[in-house]
Amino acid sequence: MALFLLDYGAGNVQSLANSLRTLGHTFSWITQPADFDNASILIFPGVGAFGTAIEHLESRGLLAPLLQYIQSGRPYFGICIGMQILFESSSESPVPGLGVIPCPIELFDSTDKSVPHMGWNSADLVDLSAPSQSSYYYFVHSYCAKYNPEKYPDATEWVYSTTQYGQELFISSVRKGNVFGTQFHPEKSGEAGLALLDAWLRKPGFDTTSGRPAPPRAPQSQHRLTKRIVACMDVRANDEGDLVVTKGDQYDVREKAEPASSTLVTKTAGAVRNLGKPVALAARYYAAGADELCLLNITSFRHSPLQDQPMLAVVRAAAECVFVPLTIGGGIKDTVDPDGARRSALEVAGAYFRAGADKVSIGSEAVYAVERLRASGTGDGTSAIETIARVYGRQAVVVSVDPRRVYVDPQTYDGPYKDELVMGRPDGAENERGKAWWYQCTVSGGRESRQLSVVELARGVEALGAGEILLNSIDRDGTGLGFDLDLIDLVKRNVKIPVVASSGAGSKEHFVQVFQDTGAEAALAAGIFHREEVRISEVKGALQSAGINVRT
Repeated sequence: MALFLLDYGAGNVQSLANSLRTLGHTFSWITQPADFDNASILIFPGVGAFGTAIEHLESRGLLAPLLQYIQSGRPYFGICIGMQILFESSSESPVPGLGVIPCPIELFDSTDKSVPHMGWNSADLVDLSAPSQSSYYYFVHSYCAKYNPEKYPDATEWVYSTTQYGQELFISSVRKGNVFGTQFHPEKSGEAGLALLDAWLRKPGFDTTSGRPAPPRAPQSQHRLTKRIVACMDVRANDEGDLVVTKGDQYDVREKAEPASSTLVTKTAGAVRNLGKPVALAARYYAAGADELCLLNITSFRHSPLQDQPMLAVVRAAAECVFVPLTIGGGIKDTVDPDGARRSALEVAGAYFRAGADKVSIGSEAVYAVERLRASGTGDGTSAIETIARVYGRQAVVVSVDPRRVYVDPQTYDGPYKDELVMGRPDGAENERGKAWWYQCTVSGGRESRQLSVVELARGVEALGAGEILLNSIDRDGTGLGFDLDLIDLVKRNVKIPVVASSGAGSKEHFVQVFQDTGAEAALAAGIFHREEVRISEVKGALQSAGINVRT
């Protein structure tokens, strides 16, 4: 059997390639229309925008041969965009789909939930006779095929499983004849996803169970999207030029010298704090059950990201052993190489997607983009957020926000951020009682403040096309005092995209607290995981005990 993968030229397909190699399957790539004739099994994975995928396939002469392949009866597996193009259209783009399934792709309703739908959710089989198998799979999408048998009765014969998100029920997988497709990403769904891939490849007609059997039903009051636990690794070169995972207090990552009175001499004083090798730690966190991993390059590729080969190598190596989503951050911006060559943020992001990243994180450049947006009243289409989201979809763009508190007199303050003021809680920390503050955004890792509030930034990046906010806190970073709940709640109330809480976690109880007291979809930690002061399994155990839905 000749297995081929179809790369339409924009989405991240490296993750699937890595999964197949891990499972022991060999494959070839579709590079020209004639390759379809040689394929006896075809997988089309994709992350990105519907219209971009169709246009790229057409421009390379691959769209018509793809439809002919599907109509030939040979096995086809479409993942995410690879499933969506089977439908007749998408509200994301005016270009038509293949029309194999008589139903449109539509935008989620964000009234009662965050969009994109991002994280681990279950899939309910519509065939009650199939064997029960309850698993969580990783979803990341803003558009879906909504399950509506009354409106689209001819599409129901394709429905293999449905998934609920908020009050909406959508088609999470399709299966009919030679065609199988999933909205979720099996290549990023850990062991459950790998097992599904392997089962289908070994016998394409195999009953690829993708969830707990359930008949088509009306949406219930609760969906089963889990809260995500993210392990973050700050990566930088040490003084010898090796990339290491580091962590500091208030962004200072160098070891401190011993007090003068100490009789001990610290040989590493002044050196970059080394908490391990990035690939080894990534593998450890994947094995420990992390739902996502984040690699942030905090010093490298400031001037030449595409020539930063060590970091690209780290991403490639991590993606080969990690089968959950991987976010890469640092230097995702328009740059000029030392030789004068201009590199766009889109080009930089593309290099990391091809290396195995699933999302890119943008920091300071997002602040500058929102400043321009506020000055002109509209996005100019050139920012890193806009250009990357246009090609890869907004779900691929994370904005990392670094705000700090600015204390003011609550009795006299009448500045521009009076509607955003946070008041110290009477039962809160003693040093916060009776105080008021707003949150000011910073750039360059917190070293420079900008006249922009966190609410202005959050709303701005959402308008420009960001799909997720990684919300740090300069005040809480490295303190172990817990997440800044006021900050997280403030941002969540002002945006409809998912928010990852970051900075300040010092115990498993802090994770319980942030999910109970705010609407954050995920929580991130670094140092406490690196030093094994708290383990991911302990965090998830505490969340389960508190009745919070997590993937175990």
